[in-house]
Amino acid sequence: MADSIQIEVAYARPERQELIKLKLPEGSTLHQAVAASGLLQRYPEIDLANVKLGIYGKLAKPDTALRDRDRVEIYRPLIADPKEVRKQRAAEGKVLKKGGGGSSE
Repeated sequence: MADSIQIEVAYARPERQELIKLKLPEGSTLHQAVAASGLLQRYPEIDLANVKLGIYGKLAKPDTALRDRDRVEIYRPLIADPKEVRKQRAAEGKVLKKGGGGSSE
């Protein structure tokens, strides 16, 4: 009988998180774990061809072999680019400093 590993597959949505525990054959990949989890059927917005995957918060390729007790994470796309948001906040701060300080010239 082939050895098996215990893993978890996590997918977080704004309103709730899904955490599926699986027993898979040793040598299974991230891709295989996501497919076996049933999350693709439950959440059709997950596009396995383009989704980013990771193991414990670290990005990994879909063909990465899993180890016992790994947690596979399915990442949703960002709504806003954090760099752009920071740039916009910085630009707004500069406008406030220039125009609204109450200084007299």
